[in-house]
Amino acid sequence: MKNRSRLNGNTVLLLITIGLFIVLYAGGCIAYGHKGFTHLQTFLNILITNSGLICVTCGLTVVMLTAGIDISVGALIAMDCMTLAVGMRAGMNAIVMVLIVLVIGVAFGIFQGFLVGYLEIQPFIVTMAGMFFCRGMTAVICTEQVSITEQTSRLFYAWANAKINIPFGGYLNNKGKYMVPYIRPSVVIALLLLIVTFVMLRHTRLGRSFYAIGGNAVSAAMMGLNVKKIKMRAYMLSSIFCSIGAICYCLNTMAGSVSQALGLEMDAISSAVIGGTLLTGGVGNVLGSFFGVLINGTISSIVKTNGKLASSWPNILTAALLFLFIVIQSVFAMIRSKRK
Repeated sequence: MKNRSRLNGNTVLLLITIGLFIVLYAGGCIAYGHKGFTHLQTFLNILITNSGLICVTCGLTVVMLTAGIDISVGALIAMDCMTLAVGMRAGMNAIVMVLIVLVIGVAFGIFQGFLVGYLEIQPFIVTMAGMFFCRGMTAVICTEQVSITEQTSRLFYAWANAKINIPFGGYLNNKGKYMVPYIRPSVVIALLLLIVTFVMLRHTRLGRSFYAIGGNAVSAAMMGLNVKKIKMRAYMLSSIFCSIGAICYCLNTMAGSVSQALGLEMDAISSAVIGGTLLTGGVGNVLGSFFGVLINGTISSIVKTNGKLASSWPNILTAALLFLFIVIQSVFAMIRSKRK
């Protein structure tokens, strides 16, 4: 009965998130259809712009399922992007630099995961220290903005500018030219990672262990689960996914900067919460987190298309939605506690 109620609550939160995205996007199409909001490319641009955030949110969802938190992801992205930019400017091969960034993600995740899992230090404290470390190391690597150009790395430049055409949804622009919708390789990477995370959480023992620990760590330990090891793996996955997201982020920005990805950790947390992941752990769905990213991206796209609204409005609307979903989650928590 307890599992059934948790599943129902999870499903309802997911349906609310999907419904909210449909309403928001439909509203944008109705209000700004004359400005091209109904074009397929508008939706694809949301995916392109937020491909890095999708990867980060997948990792953060895993951590939050264990009742943890990781606020170092934005700073890790900045350090990874700066590493890519400076390395390729120095003549390093793009493939080698991508592998180095992935190794950094693994090492950083193992270190933070060890502190949280085995030493049982509060996740907020550990990841806050990680955030300061990454921001500091970014400045140590280089204090100025470093751009990635075709001269810097032809291969990385080709990846960033590659287009994967969509065989439907084309339209004529104002000059009468037929425009073919497209996505970037970063979107393919993000969607593949989303699918892998979804399958892992739903159909593997490790995924079910994340839910079990977040639901009740003591009960999970009594069931024979190695709570410390599983928590460590959650933070390792978060950092690896973050480094993959950094590659996607860098493909979009083509630069490294000390101030890069400021506040991105909050965007990822809000996307996961709006997507139905409980801050207390044990309940969540990476598919919901994906729609949470789309909701944030749609709000930003509507404000940008309007052209007259202040750039602060996306943050205001996201905050309102975050409060709404926290209240909804609290209501479900009260209902579950009464059923117990």
